[in-house]
Amino acid sequence: MIFVTVGTQEPFDRLVKAVDEVYNELDDKDIIVQAPLESFKPQNFKTVKFIPPSEYSEIFERAALIIGHAGTGTIISALLKQKPLILMPRICKYGEHRNDHQLSTVQKFGSFDNIYIAENEIALKKILLEINPKELTASKKLSEVASEELISSLRNYINMK
Repeated sequence: MIFVTVGTQEPFDRLVKAVDEVYNELDDKDIIVQAPLESFKPQNFKTVKFIPPSEYSEIFERAALIIGHAGTGTIISALLKQKPLILMPRICKYGEHRNDHQLSTVQKFGSFDNIYIAENEIALKKILLEINPKELTASKKLSEVASEELISSLRNYINMK
């Protein structure tokens, strides 16, 4: 199953449209899309604006692949659950966000194993058609707690004050 999630604050029609345009060529047709839409209406799947947290977590767990905007919540969730992830950043000039901080985010996370960066719709479609979600391996698991090294460093800093 593929889970497409673009957050609940802003529409991201460009990403949803790109997935819709290649849907018929995908091996995995089981797709759930959480996305508020502005004007685009997908032909090949339904979308939901909001998924309650418990259901969202369950869908995330079942997914073989996550496709999303470059929001930190999506990225952290994928790393915690060791899910392969395709990120397409929202771009300010298209009215998708207030600034271009998601471009900086993808630059940083593009070096992680099994996080694929699609700079635009063409790149997203290309990645979707080239990869088989069932053959992807998970990225390194992100711990839910801070490392002992970080905690120790913070303690030392606090004790110096």
